Amino acid sequence: MPIRLSVVMIAKNAADLLPDCLASVAWADEIIVLDAGSSDDTVALAQSLGAQVHVNTDWQGYGIQRQRAQSYATGEYVLMIDTDERVTPELAQSLRQALANPQPGAVYSIARRNYFLGRFMRHSGWYPDRVLRLYERARWQYNDNLVHESLACKDATVVALSGDLKHLTCRDFADFQRKQLAYASAWAQERHQKGKKASLGGIFGHTLGAFIKTLLLRGGVLDGAQGWLLAVVNAQYTFNKYTELWALNRGFSKKA
Repeated sequence: MPIRLSVVMIAKNAADLLPDCLASVAWADEIIVLDAGSSDDTVALAQSLGAQVHVNTDWQGYGIQRQRAQSYATGEYVLMIDTDERVTPELAQSLRQALANPQPGAVYSIARRNYFLGRFMRHSGWYPDRVLRLYERARWQYNDNLVHESLACKDATVVALSGDLKHLTCRDFADFQRKQLAYASAWAQERHQKGKKASLGGIFGHTLGAFIKTLLLRGGVLDGAQGWLLAVVNAQYTFNKYTELWALNRGFSKKA
């Protein structure tokens, strides 16, 4: 029997993103959307476009929400994507080929082509930016991380697929900055709960390191103006993460 594929995604207020996202995976056997309590037309739109929609507003972080979304899937394999991502035709073909002859126990990596301020980046650590997204539903799932969650698949064989996953990372700079600040806060909360500490020297060391890594070690300078700007943004994000952790350590910020 053919291997069935479940495309799984979590969503909130993504009505403007869903049509192109869902169209890019319309060939899948089923599409599962778990909504976190949208105030726009996300739920109705997803249903009208053929997705199976579920709602869970008890937000406990990205990792737990992805686990919940996967629990609704019925296919042998899961392709986990986000609403701001699009499967290119080349990637779709590669996915179908992988499912036609799957390797038991393997997980599949996909190259993401990330968009930043009018440009799909080619360097800066943002390409090929391989992520593990195709895997056996019964064998693997995401970890419990509040943010920067990943597939828990230690010791699995990783197979690289061809074709790109387009990721509309930063279409609006102010919105992107708000998300970055929220991610930084969640990261710091998670680290603080685990007893991690941050020092003043560590804050500035990590911040400078993030700038140098993006611009020079990862070739950001080759991405032109966007490469320089992204280096600053990554440094800023790193500064926010460690400063929030420093503040939590000292009772200067509120615990979650």
